[in-house]
Amino acid sequence: MRRSDAKSLSSLSLGPERKIKCYEGYFVNGYVFHTEEYEHGRKTYNNDVCVKGSTSSELEVDYYDRLEKVVELQYHNEQNRVFLFKCYWYDTTNRGIRFDTHYGLVEINSEARLRNVNDVFVFAKQCQQVYYTHTPSFRKDKSRVDWLSVLKTKLKGRVELV
Repeated sequence: MRRSDAKSLSSLSLGPERKIKCYEGYFVNGYVFHTEEYEHGRKTYNNDVCVKGSTSSELEVDYYDRLEKVVELQYHNEQNRVFLFKCYWYDTTNRGIRFDTHYGLVEINSEARLRNVNDVFVFAKQCQQVYYTHTPSFRKDKSRVDWLSVLKTKLKGRVELV
């Protein structure tokens, strides 16, 4: 093991420093993210988050929420920094998620949240950006009031050729 690797490993084993830094935004994976508080009253929103995940039954499940905080942890060495997103997740069980086959959309219930969740932090590098919007409807359907459609966001600075 090289000396620099041993030093990095040693600093990680000490745990993060006691003080943390919080930010209103962060650029990662080609997306610009901002906290929900920062974007309050603005015309554009970059705070909707999706994290690919899996369950114990080997099913792939996506988790959705809005970005609450961006946190930087420093590990006693300038190169050892970790950025985390703090989110309180929407419920992705049967009562909180559904698939609209007519429009081909994933819909989440904005009123259904996961309860008693200790894992509110994810690595920023795990996150993709999405956009939540009310599902298009030509009639006033009371059963759809709390439901939001999830739309994948395109990467900044990328143009798709057709």
